Amino acid sequence: MKTHIFPFTIAYADTDAEGIVYHARYLEIAERARMNWLRGRVVVGDDVGFVIRELGIKYIQPLRAADEFVVETQMIDVGAAIVKIEQKFVKDGEIYAIINLKVAYLGADMRPKRIPEEFIVGLV
Repeated sequence: MKTHIFPFTIAYADTDAEGIVYHARYLEIAERARMNWLRGRVVVGDDVGFVIRELGIKYIQPLRAADEFVVETQMIDVGAAIVKIEQKFVKDGEIYAIINLKVAYLGADMRPKRIPEEFIVGLV
């Protein structure tokens, strides 16, 4: 499946007192990468769209202030209403963190709904 690349540079505001990226900032950066990946894909009708159902983070080594890296986002598996996504934080060919998540597609009634084909085409 295709990999989406999102470049990012760590600002001082992203770090703790020691200049290491604060653990929760990884979630915000990953969300920005996912939004960039899905840019231009609109929700159908009154559907809610994708919501996070499960999330796990593995921190391998710390990112620091001024580090330049990319977030590699890739769909790992696509079901009828669930997509498994992996996001890797990569700097100079080394992985610093990995986020694995499942997102569910919800209809207007807030119940899982089959993912529209137009969302999947072009992402896989």
